[in-house]
Amino acid sequence: MGRKWNNIKDKKAAKDANTSRIYAKFGREIYVAAKQGEPDPELNQALRMVLERAKTYNVPRAIIDRAIEKAKGSADETYDQLRYEGFGPNGSMVIVDALTNNVNRTASEVRAAFGKNGGNMGVSGSVAYMFDETAVFGIEGKTADDVLEMLMEADLDVRDILEEEDTVIIYAEPDQFHSIQEVLKQNRITEFTVAEITMLAKNEVVLPEVDRAQFEKLMDALEDLEDVQQVYHNVDLED
Repeated sequence: MGRKWNNIKDKKAAKDANTSRIYAKFGREIYVAAKQGEPDPELNQALRMVLERAKTYNVPRAIIDRAIEKAKGSADETYDQLRYEGFGPNGSMVIVDALTNNVNRTASEVRAAFGKNGGNMGVSGSVAYMFDETAVFGIEGKTADDVLEMLMEADLDVRDILEEEDTVIIYAEPDQFHSIQEVLKQNRITEFTVAEITMLAKNEVVLPEVDRAQFEKLMDALEDLEDVQQVYHNVDLED
């Protein structure tokens, strides 16, 4: 699973380079999570998970607080959670998650991003079956044996635990996210390089150079869209 971790890390690095854009996306996601449940992360697991992920992207506290306060107030913006599936250059596979208050606009923009960059939209289910929804944690300062012992003592059996580049990576079932997080925090592990539920490709592909360049343009076009929150793919972008 090493390549999968590198793709997550590279994706995070790319987003870190566009802080204003990613902060705006998190603000919307935090607002929706807080509005759909309690605006208290201790009582709202969805909100707690978004905040944990926001922390790994260094989202400022002011943006988080503003979004939660907005959810507590009279604001009544309604967003639909949508998932699009499609194909990029050379048959590469892409999943796009969006939050939108205008479904027609978002569908049109996503379709155009695919069409202008060597791809095309697929029907629901055409791509998702090649991905596994996975909880992923990245921890520094511990060994894989340390983490495995913590989880075993809590009777948690995860998919895999690996050590890569001084980071321990935990891959687990999505419904284990909060249980793992609590066990780690009980063991004084409160800082994560990654802490999220993501979509990992079952098999990754390596694109020829010309296709890879076009694929990266497709990724940029999709992630530049205001309504797009997450983009997942099956391309190995490791150099």
